[in-house]
Order: sequence, then C-alpha cells, then structure tokens
Amino acid sequence: MYKLIKKAGNARLGEFETVHGTVKTPGFMNVATVAAIKGGLDAEDLRTINTQVMLCNTYHLHVRTGDETIKELGGLHAFTGWNGPILTDSGGFQVFSLAKLRRIKEEGVTFNSHIDGRHIFMGPEESMRIQSNLGSTIAMAFDECVENPAEYVYAKQSCERTTRWLIRCKEEHERLNALSGTVNPHQLLFGINQGCTYDDLRVKHMEEIAKLELDGYAIGGLAVGEPTEEMYRVISVVEPYMPADKIRYLMGVGTPGNILEAVKRGVDLFDCVMPSRNARHGHLFTFGGVININNAKYEKDLRPIEEGCDCPVCRQHSRAYIRHLVKAKEVLALRLCVMHNLYFYNTLMARIRDAIANGTFDAFYNDYIGVLDERASD
Repeated sequence: MYKLIKKAGNARLGEFETVHGTVKTPGFMNVATVAAIKGGLDAEDLRTINTQVMLCNTYHLHVRTGDETIKELGGLHAFTGWNGPILTDSGGFQVFSLAKLRRIKEEGVTFNSHIDGRHIFMGPEESMRIQSNLGSTIAMAFDECVENPAEYVYAKQSCERTTRWLIRCKEEHERLNALSGTVNPHQLLFGINQGCTYDDLRVKHMEEIAKLELDGYAIGGLAVGEPTEEMYRVISVVEPYMPADKIRYLMGVGTPGNILEAVKRGVDLFDCVMPSRNARHGHLFTFGGVININNAKYEKDLRPIEEGCDCPVCRQHSRAYIRHLVKAKEVLALRLCVMHNLYFYNTLMARIRDAIANGTFDAFYNDYIGVLDERASD
C-alpha cells in the first residue's frame, strides 16, 4: 500500500508498505541481477549502505540456477540472506535484448537462451510462475519491450498486446498467491506502461492499465537510446494519468540528474545498473560531480572520495589507495568503488526525501541539477 505524505510541485514524498518492510520514497533499488551486486557486495553490505530494495532479474535466475531450485531453497530471501523488499523484473527486457532467434506471438515469446542456446518459451503465465517461485516482494508484469524509435502501427499493436498480457498476468498472479505452497502469498504486482515516444499511445495505455487496480505502475521502454529530453517529456505526459494513490516506478533510470528530473515530474521509484557499472570502471559519484579515479592527479591524494561522506569506503580509505587498487586491477577496487557509488545513490534519495519534507526541494534541485552528472572540479 502506498501512502502519499507530502508534495513539492509534482515531487512526492511517500511510504510503500510491503510484507518485507516499508520503502521510503522517492527511493532507489540496488540492482542485483543474478541475486548479487556485481562488485562483491553481500546482503550485510546492502544493509550497511542503507539499501531499501534489492532488484533481481527473472530471466537470468530462470536460466541459471533455476527458479524451481531457488523455490526449493526457500525463495530469494532465504537464498541471498537479504530480508528486505525484493523486486523481480518480468524477464521481458532480457528476452528482447539478449535472446536470439526470438519469435513473438499472442501466447508469448519463444527464444534461445543466451547461455546455452536451449529453446525457452515465456509468456505472462510463465513469468508469473517464475517470479512466484522466486518469492519476491514485487513481481513485474510481462510486457513487450519495443525499440525506440519504432513504427507507430507496430507500437500501437504492441501496447494492445501488452495490455492483454497484463490481464493474463493479473489472473495468474492471483491464482498463484492463493496456492498453499506459494513462497510469498503476499507478493505484489506492478503493471508497465508502454507506447514508445508516442504521446497518445502512452496516455491511452496508462488509462487502460490503471483500471486494473494493480499495486503499482511503472513507466517502461525509456532510457533505451532516445534523447534525454524525450524521456522527460514522456514522463510529464504520462504522469497525470497515473493513479495518485499508487507508487510510480521509472524502469532502468538512471544518472543522478535523470533521477532528480524524474522526481520533479512525480516518479517515486528507480533502478539502474549505472552506479555499480560505472564504479567498476573507476567512475565515482559525489555531490560535487563525477570523479574518474584513474586520473593521475589522484595518485597522492589522501582525501576520501568525498569529504563528509559517511560510507565505509570514505571513512577508511583515500583516493590514492583506491586509485592504486584500480590500477593494480585488484578485486578489492571493484568492491570499494561499487560500495561508495551505491551508498551515494541511497544518500541522494534520502536527501531528496528530506528536501521534500522540509519544503526545500526546489532549492535542492537548483543546487544540484547542473552538478551531479558533470565532472567534479577537484
């Protein structure tokens, strides 16, 4: 259940109650694709860096180790040791981005696994069954991810098919939650808005899926190559038609600046691989901008990554040491960089929440929108 606490323009401060804990929004979900954060962080690390939600990938866990095996082991919470909320995506994006020789029909999608080439069929019912086996807190509906740009006629047909698939997802989800052997009978279901960058398709699709009274709604199919301003425009177009009493999730976004812009437009929840992926290349986020720790100027820099940062990395290590680890290709470099970046993202969301609560969100936005995604001066 989502509770709206306060607004600053369209920006929303809220709380989202789940069986595995309450999520404070706006919030960021730390991406653990195969039930682990790339960079060597475990469940205890996630708690240390103030993680609220862990996001796991349905497709990857289905093809390896297998959702039925994970169910036998007690579900993702028991499997990983993480006791907070977990969101599993539907697998749809990976089916369309990774799988080869895929074939779409009304029943679902037939494709070859990117790991061993075996034939797999996944449709709404299969996606719901996999996510039920995983026992996640939140399941995402199975949708078709269309490339941008796409022809209008195909985008329209895809939206209509995604709506039909969503109805099937809801029916199967309710059936699975009612079974006695279900890992998490309180699992929630989010629907996904599609429509590429066509305003009329986005609005009509949002109006249709809002009627289904789901637990939350996501905006999908953005941040896939379209100009950033187009993404912001689509969010602004869709937002008035999203139920005000339900949580809103922008999938796969993004940079700190992207998040700040989307919060300003009424989005509550985010996920992105960027903080961990960039960290693995030595790109570190701070409130003064982005640092490339590979640069020679940090070779003898005894300051932490960011002055005043309370993350475990900044409390104990210098830029010089972290740069040394990166250059030496030590595994510890990945762990420390990823830990700092995820802590930064979680702290950014906390500061955004504080700004909305204190009535200072506009000032916060103005102070940081031109800084967070730029190169740090020092």
